[in-house]
Amino acid sequence: MPKVYKPGKVAIVLQGRQAGKKVVVIKQLDEGTKERPYPHAIVAGIERYPRKVTRTMGAKKLQRRSRVKPFIKVINYSHLFPTRYALELESLKNSVVAEHFKEPSQREDARKNIKKLFEERYQTGKNKWFFQALRF
Repeated sequence: MPKVYKPGKVAIVLQGRQAGKKVVVIKQLDEGTKERPYPHAIVAGIERYPRKVTRTMGAKKLQRRSRVKPFIKVINYSHLFPTRYALELESLKNSVVAEHFKEPSQREDARKNIKKLFEERYQTGKNKWFFQALRF
C-alpha cells in the first residue's frame, strides 16, 4: 500500500470534535506503537479559522481577527481524508513529537509554537486556502 500521509500533507478530519477541519500531517506512524497499535498520524490543524478583514478596519481589530486557534492531535488514519495538497512547513516537523502528548505543559508549549507558525504563515499570505473554513 502506498504511503498517503507523508509529513506536510493536508488532510480533513472526519470524526470527533474537529470533524471537518483541515490538518497538516506532522509525523506518520504506519505500523502504530505499543500504546496505539493502529496506523495513526500526529497532526496540527486549525480549530478556529481567522475571520474576514476589510480595508476600513483599524490595526487592533485587524490583528484580533487574524488570530488562529490551532490544535495538535494523534488521529487514526481511518478518521482522516487525504487531499492532493501539501504544506511545506519545515519548522512544523520539529515542533511536535510523540513525547509532547504525555505531559500537558509540553503539549501546551507545542500548541503555542504551532500557533505562532500558523499566524506567521497567514500574515505572509501564503496558502490562503488552508486558512479558510470548508464550506459544504
